[in-house]
Amino acid sequence: MMAGLAPGGHGPVLMMSMMGVSALIIGTIIDPVAGLIPMFGILCLMAAAFMVNFWRDPDRPIPRTEGILVSPADGHAMFLRRERAIGRRPTKSEVEQGQTDHDALSGDWYPRPLETPLSFATEQRFEPVEPGDEGPDDVWRLAIFMSPLDVHVNRAPDAGVLERIEHRTGKGMRRGPFRAAFKKESQYNERVRSVYLLENGIRIEMTQISGALARTILPYVGQDAQVRRGQRIGMIRLGSRVDVRVPAHRFSSSVITAENGDSNHPKGMHLQAGRSVVFTLAEEDE
Repeated sequence: MMAGLAPGGHGPVLMMSMMGVSALIIGTIIDPVAGLIPMFGILCLMAAAFMVNFWRDPDRPIPRTEGILVSPADGHAMFLRRERAIGRRPTKSEVEQGQTDHDALSGDWYPRPLETPLSFATEQRFEPVEPGDEGPDDVWRLAIFMSPLDVHVNRAPDAGVLERIEHRTGKGMRRGPFRAAFKKESQYNERVRSVYLLENGIRIEMTQISGALARTILPYVGQDAQVRRGQRIGMIRLGSRVDVRVPAHRFSSSVITAENGDSNHPKGMHLQAGRSVVFTLAEEDE
């Protein structure tokens, strides 16, 4: 996929442009109908300009430094939290035997995490870790808010294999719920969860989350695909969010988020997919 427009964008842009130009020609040469036809043409061209901005897919210089993870998305860093798994999605038999906890927003959970939480073998439920209570199975979760004006093509944080990919529609609605992406509850919107086994043997989890307006998450690669750092791996249409979880004892981060209260970055640092470094491997792992 070349720089320019993301897959799927050429048709809408071309259609709106042609409609706009045709309306202007008709309104100028034949009959403006009290100015309504030229106005319609101008609105079509404005819509085409918005679509070009939304579907844009620029090339990026990808850092080649060893031991880093790059941002999977363009947008502002919402928060960076240390978390621990406290539950997981249940099996069918566990649900039938009533061994689950039910949450109206997020659905059913088995009240114990995976035996190896950092394998990310299924979706798990996490809670923040208090200072002084850190453990070996903790993760860092970085949440990135993508506004409608950001580039919406997502990229791989590092080279590796896409081990797992799963789609969840959300709880309570046919395709939902759809909380605004800048709210913490949006983590249970319609989403696509991906697990990558990196070349250094570390697994990370990335979740593409739809926002209040977005209704489509479009993966570009499938399970077992080999990806490069910064490779285009999917797209979320309109405002949305991307979360990344990494083993906390293996990585550190200097990203400034909206929760830090930094006057220079009141909305958090603005990150660029494939270009901004968000995590650095611990020295002992390098």
